[in-house]
This record gives sequence, C-alpha cells and structure tokens, in this order.
Amino acid sequence: MKVAVLMGGKSFEREVSLASGKVVCEALEEAGHKVVPLDTNADLVPTLRSERPDVVYNALHGKHGEDGTIQGLFEMMGVPYVGCGVLASAACMDKHYTKVLLAAAAIPVAPGITLDARSFDKASEFKANADAIMAQVSEAGLQYPLFVKPSRAGSSFGVTKVEHEGDAAELAAAVYEASHHDWRILVEQGIDAREIECAVLCPKAGEAPQASWPGEIVLDKRAEGDDQFYDFDSKYMDAAASHVEVPANLPEETLNLVRETAKKAFVAVDGAGLSRVDTFVTKDGKVMVNEINTMPGFTSISMYPKAWEATGVRYTDLITMLIEGVLR
Repeated sequence: MKVAVLMGGKSFEREVSLASGKVVCEALEEAGHKVVPLDTNADLVPTLRSERPDVVYNALHGKHGEDGTIQGLFEMMGVPYVGCGVLASAACMDKHYTKVLLAAAAIPVAPGITLDARSFDKASEFKANADAIMAQVSEAGLQYPLFVKPSRAGSSFGVTKVEHEGDAAELAAAVYEASHHDWRILVEQGIDAREIECAVLCPKAGEAPQASWPGEIVLDKRAEGDDQFYDFDSKYMDAAASHVEVPANLPEETLNLVRETAKKAFVAVDGAGLSRVDTFVTKDGKVMVNEINTMPGFTSISMYPKAWEATGVRYTDLITMLIEGVLR
C-alpha cells in the first residue's frame, strides 16, 4: 500500500510534527508499505495528484494540520486520510468550542472564561487592560492558581500559570503571552487533580470507539524542587523530565470511569480515527475533560502509542489499524 505521511507544516509545532512523522514513516516501512513523506508547501497538491497515495497519514500538529483546513483539502480532493474530519478537528483545535460541545453533552470541564484580546492595548502589553481582565476573573469566581492559554494552540505553547491572587499585572502579562498565539484566550481555574490521559481509537468512522488504559505523565524534575507543569520541553524534548505510567496508579473503578468519559467525549465532538483525551481526576475520583488532541504526538516518548502498547497494541499494529480502517 502507498501511504503519504504529511508532516512538518508551518505551525509552532513543526518540530514536533517532524518527530512524529519520522517515527510513523519508520513503522509503515517496517510493515511493508511504500511511504511518501510530504511537507506542506506549494507542491503538496500536485504531488498528491501525481503520487496518488492509497491513504494519507496526517502527522501535522497545530495550525493548518489539526484545525480542519488540511482535512477540508483532503475531502475536496477525495483523498482518504487518517484522523478526525473537518468538524472535530476545527472544534478540538479551539479549546473554547471544545468546552462548549463537551458541556452540551453533560461532560464536566474546568471552570473558566474566554477573552477576546483583539481590542486590548498592545502598546502597553495589556497593562492598560489589567483591571478589566481581573474584574472578569473575579466576577466568574475563579480560584487560583489560574492557567492562561491560547484557545487555538497546542503542545503547551503560550500557557502560563498565574499563582498570585489579585496580581492584575501578572494576569495581564500571562494574557499578553497567550495573545502571541491566538486572540481568543482562555483563563481557567487550576484544578487540584491529577492529569490523566486516555488514548481513543476508532479506525473506521461510525464504529464504537475503544479506549486504552489511562496513563499519567510523572514529572521527575519535581523531585528536584522544580515547580513545573507539563510544558513543551517535558512533552517532546527532554526525556529525563518525565516518564509515562500506564495504567496510572488509580483504582480500577476510576480508570474505567476515565475510559468511559474519554469515549463519550470523542463521540460528542464527532471524533474519528484517533484522539487523546486529557482529563483531570480529583482526589474524590471525579473526572473532567481538560482537552482533546485530535492528532496526538507519535514520538518515542508520546503518551498515545505508549498507552496502547500497555493495553496490548504494538506501535506498528496501531498504525496499520488506522490506515486500514480508513479504506474499509
């Protein structure tokens, strides 16, 4: 089978995509497929037409890769592709609208507000808007710490933890940082919970999704006194920063609740192919969804393939299931 692997792109997550795509290409070649690596450039459409792949594995991350735009191109060209369609990709790339869909399906999400930064004062780096932003946070009753994040960015780009309650300048600086990535910005209440991730697989659209054993990223550097969250370097560049535990060290009842919640969330956003559903699990065992990644990382230290490996599905088999499911 001829498989085109689309990777790279022009988003902030280009290097992540190249790393994922490289491993996917190796797995496909190991399985005996003819692989055509592709990047997003002016030659993409002519190359797809000339190569005529049986299927495209989209390993792009971020803007133009996970936001429904490239999926729309594939649909218009009639090219089969792995992963979520236009609607799910666009909705899950935008954290605000992900939360809207999940809330409509009665799936718990973190309390928060959404800001439109297009009218904020860039010249002052949003200092002129600090009191107004603080007033919205106070009116919403959000408890600290807060997490400020761009609505449409991935891999923790532009995310800032705000710890000092009442510090309008710190909050405005965090919003300004997020605005480098998107004008729509979420300010969310930090949840006193563990971050548990679940890999969802649905090779053929319309079939019932399957969920892996949930896993947890354990930040090893916390033992050295670092106050971190799972940032870009921890996710992709620094293997010593963290390790993956699958299944997470939780009661089986809670693990199964995470799996059921992940599948429900996948269906709520009209998911297809694969997604990683990131959840918060509180001390009393409640589960809420943080976000949904419709094209999760496939590097050697990424959660998605590790979770399925721990559930009994090898990396190469996982890739094969995804591409064959599109063609069934």
